[in-house]
Amino acid sequence: MSYKAARSTGLTFGAAIAALLALSQASPAAEKNLLWVNPLRDHPVCKIMQAGFLDKCKELGYACEIVGNPSATSFDIPASIPLADAALARTQFAAVAVVGNDPAINTYISRLARDGYPVVTWHILPPEGSVPGLKAATGEVIPEAGANAAIAMGDKLGGKGVVAVTEGSYNTAENDMAAAFKKTMAEKYPDIRVLDPELEGYEPSAAQAKAVALLQGHADVTGAFSTTGNGLQTWSGAARAAGRKLVIIGMDYTRQNLDLIKSGEAYGIVAQPLYEEGAKVAELSAALAEGKAVDYLNPLPAKVATAADLEPYYAMLKSAGQ
Repeated sequence: MSYKAARSTGLTFGAAIAALLALSQASPAAEKNLLWVNPLRDHPVCKIMQAGFLDKCKELGYACEIVGNPSATSFDIPASIPLADAALARTQFAAVAVVGNDPAINTYISRLARDGYPVVTWHILPPEGSVPGLKAATGEVIPEAGANAAIAMGDKLGGKGVVAVTEGSYNTAENDMAAAFKKTMAEKYPDIRVLDPELEGYEPSAAQAKAVALLQGHADVTGAFSTTGNGLQTWSGAARAAGRKLVIIGMDYTRQNLDLIKSGEAYGIVAQPLYEEGAKVAELSAALAEGKAVDYLNPLPAKVATAADLEPYYAMLKSAGQ
């Protein structure tokens, strides 16, 4: 509403000015947009994060958009950055969220910052100043998550056995989690041998084939830890194919993973705060868009959930429409 329009309604000069001020200050978030950039957009785990982001955006009154290669089965930065740039060219965004677990994407974060966008990342917590221009980060503390998995695995195995470790890709987050798992196991359960990490990948049939081959090459493996969200499906399938009984711990409270734990085919998951991360990203991005100060580090807990702990996660998935 313009000043002329406000006066045309019969308001006095002072009342017209007050009306315009109230209009400009009411729900400023409703006039703003937030962008979420994820080069593994349609991975089931990423969808949970995005549900938290979109739900919190709606609650805060922001219009939010998700971009990333929708057909990617691995972390596809080259195909996703042009999609993000296209979105930025057609829409005025007040802040941008970019998942930051690769040097190439960190370079993009710095470029966005130079272009004037407040940038938030999630899922890993890079040290402050290590990614130039990054304003805030939220997610689990990766070494703590790896340590929690080791303790749960070590207890279940009774302090003895051999554990295989697989990663979706050799990225910073998964490398650090696997390293923390091995370090904690060595400190607390010295009679458990942890094999060096193997690459699992993100394509389900290929991942299972790799896990079966690993079991065939290591007849003494009694446990498996995967640092990626499809890991429970990979290892439970491999155990069935190989006729082996394993203690399996993976990542993330996807419905398939919860069902595998409920059925007894897997032992547990590191319940990464996926939905919570997405919601926190929206909260931080909105605050930065409004010129507010935020803490750089915003860590979230990630406990290991087993069969007795599943109901809250089923409820969270239901609220996310999954």
